[in-house]
Amino acid sequence: MFGQNLRRIRLKAGISQEAVAEKMGVDRAHVSSMERGQQNVTLLTVWQAAQALGCRPAEFLDESSVATELALDLAAKAPRRRRTKS
Repeated sequence: MFGQNLRRIRLKAGISQEAVAEKMGVDRAHVSSMERGQQNVTLLTVWQAAQALGCRPAEFLDESSVATELALDLAAKAPRRRRTKS
């Protein structure tokens, strides 16, 4: 959930992973790993990410945003029905 919200907030702000990493004092690969859920985060990391993106730390733990994004992704990937001629 943290990683998906980190990516959503970062993209909404129009900031690259590299720019966020620089503001946080970490490597770009670390930001990428966090977004993919492959990196455990500490409270300090959550705080640094919030400072880098100008948001509240709680926004990274918002389940409703993740659920909405997941629903939109699934809808976009769903196969389209072809209309058949009758």
